[in-house]
Amino acid sequence: MNNVLAVHPEDLDCVVEPGITRKQLNEYLRDQGLFFPIDPGADASIGGMTATRASGTNAVRYGTMKDNVLSLKVVMANGEVMTTATRARKSSAGYDLTRLIVGSEGTLGVITEITLKLHGIPEAIAAAVCPFKSIQGACDTAIAAIQSGIPVARVELLDEVQVRASNAYSKLTLQETPHLFLEFHGTEASVAEQSQRFGEIAAEFAGGPFEWTVQPEERTRLWQARHDAYWSMLALRPGAKGIATDVCVPISRLAECVVETRRDIDEMGLIAPIVGHVGDGNFHVGPMINMDDPQEVETARRFLDRLAKRALAMEGTCTGEHGIGQGKLKYLEAEHGAEALAAMRAVKQALDPQDIMNPGKIGDFAAGH
Repeated sequence: MNNVLAVHPEDLDCVVEPGITRKQLNEYLRDQGLFFPIDPGADASIGGMTATRASGTNAVRYGTMKDNVLSLKVVMANGEVMTTATRARKSSAGYDLTRLIVGSEGTLGVITEITLKLHGIPEAIAAAVCPFKSIQGACDTAIAAIQSGIPVARVELLDEVQVRASNAYSKLTLQETPHLFLEFHGTEASVAEQSQRFGEIAAEFAGGPFEWTVQPEERTRLWQARHDAYWSMLALRPGAKGIATDVCVPISRLAECVVETRRDIDEMGLIAPIVGHVGDGNFHVGPMINMDDPQEVETARRFLDRLAKRALAMEGTCTGEHGIGQGKLKYLEAEHGAEALAAMRAVKQALDPQDIMNPGKIGDFAAGH
């Protein structure tokens, strides 16, 4: 099920089957001057991205999957086929069933068709890198740029450990200090203006030299290194297991959260690079753990617990992108409250009373736990 069923260029939308991947879709759309912007890094299927409410490096400008799915066709637990909405860009008719299914991770139904928003391919795209003396400076620059209204398409943080890993794995030659990777979309004049304005803000926070380019091969090299971050982490400590985790906080608390997290890593003696989609307050941490060392495993558990609780204390979320999984189920009530979990349980029991749709994935709701 990997077909494009329809493209409506005049409406900037398309209808696809769930098995098509992000890259396959964009290859299909390129000749029409259109693209689908959500980029989680991997060449994920559109169905999987929808089911997990995927995000990624472009989210600061284009939003996440919940912002880019117009309608779904879903097979429910009772075998009935439901269409959640029309192709209209907005509606106030009834419950928003589309966004109920987006991010439900297969627990409420099986997605068979997806109607997506599309965007025109920008006239010009500029990529940039900027080193900083501290994580604080890098985060403060990203926050100031977003708050000043610069329409940054991507702004990614790499701490000094991740830069060292990327230099070795992706053959980059960056200073081993915290960096921001950026991308600007628009006309040639607008991307030049955006780049200049961002460089001026970075200088206020001791960042620089700020370097940008519109050369496609340089952009590709830069973002491939960012997408290969996980593999570069593993190469830092051969034989160790990489534990991927993420949190997201309001951008005003981002610098504080990242700095405190880096302090925890150093004080606990862990090897754990930090990367992040910092334009929307989301960052990832990748502890490299020797699973044969019980003491180190316990240290990692304590670190992960502190990270999740720190994000919640800052009015954030225990996971901005990765989903709850098994390890973070215990934080659901702390994040949402008992009343919200009761509402989730009621929805699950109403739509899937026999608990046959991916049981236990977001919680043991059918059993009342």
